[in-house]
Amino acid sequence: MAMATATSTSISTQFRRTSLFHSSLSTRKSHFFHLKASSMQGSEITEEEQVGAPQKKKIFVAGATGSTGKRIVEQLLAKGFSVKAGVHDIDKAKTTLPGDNPNLQILKADVTEGSTKLADAISDDSEAVVCATGFRPSWDLFAPWKVDNFGTVNLVDACRKRGVNRFILISSILVNGAAMGQLLNPAYIFLNIFGLTLVAKLQAEQYIRKSGINYTIIRPGGLRNDPPKGNIVMEPEDTLYEGSISRDQVAEVSVEALLHPESYYKVVEIVARTEAPKRSFVELFSSIKKG
Repeated sequence: MAMATATSTSISTQFRRTSLFHSSLSTRKSHFFHLKASSMQGSEITEEEQVGAPQKKKIFVAGATGSTGKRIVEQLLAKGFSVKAGVHDIDKAKTTLPGDNPNLQILKADVTEGSTKLADAISDDSEAVVCATGFRPSWDLFAPWKVDNFGTVNLVDACRKRGVNRFILISSILVNGAAMGQLLNPAYIFLNIFGLTLVAKLQAEQYIRKSGINYTIIRPGGLRNDPPKGNIVMEPEDTLYEGSISRDQVAEVSVEALLHPESYYKVVEIVARTEAPKRSFVELFSSIKKG
């Protein structure tokens, strides 16, 4: 199923990487990041080297060759992040992801194989994890639970083993459709035909929220492969029950969540609407209460 961009931040802030963008390892060089307005209507990171500070850590992206995951990888790289792309198929990744970028590392990571292997893949050089996995429709009715539930739980447990305390999950609107009175919503019915997909996603969300990890759960509307049309609308959890959004905008929200502390410990639902006003990501995330 498929279920939206906001205005640029005019921020030009320089900060030391003692949070998301700092590592605990000492090296001869230090890296400073600058937030500035970008042509993608978000924040862009540029880097300058100075002597005496830590080395940049990486963002681990699970599901990096998926339709949304590969966009997240591309946008992270474009904004100056180093990325570890966790993929199921290395050969596919080499043809799908930018192959000549020194800031990209591709490695095998199957979320269904348990948290120990995932912890090895995430390792000590990752600062945050973005989960953009999703099962492929099949006759295996347990597939949604293997990937969207147990797989996500495995990722969270792997983060805890490695001391990674930032987790971004791409979920879906209507995951809590039953509580919203949307049991007869055609989209809710359709998605749950495939092994109760939305129920599996909801239970994974609940696990994340109870884990103590610093999370942002992003619930997009219907996912479109075409370029963005309209501006991003962001609402609290269990609010939106229809609407769609470009995968490019979902990727943008994911990356911006890493940049803005206003996104911490929040569940946000997003669609795109042509009539919606442009809003900065600080405004959008600030409009949502912590979960």
